[in-house]
Amino acid sequence: MECRPNCGACCIVPSISSPIPGMPNGKPAGVRCIHLQDDYSCGIFHSPERPAVCAGFKAEKIVCGNNRQEAMTILADLQGIDITGLIK
Repeated sequence: MECRPNCGACCIVPSISSPIPGMPNGKPAGVRCIHLQDDYSCGIFHSPERPAVCAGFKAEKIVCGNNRQEAMTILADLQGIDITGLIK
């Protein structure tokens, strides 16, 4: 499965404990990564600074569902957070 355009769920919902450029303490769950662009693409996708955890994430139907809302919901359930207000 390829990443879905205009999604970005994996850049918003999960917590990331490793440093991210500009986010030295990582990213809390439910917080938008500072590198997530307006079109929901990753601004450092091709950069060597992209964290290994991000590079290692592969889009799969089991976590990405059939659309962005399903991806947000599935990832939030896995993360154990409430995403009310995050889905737009």
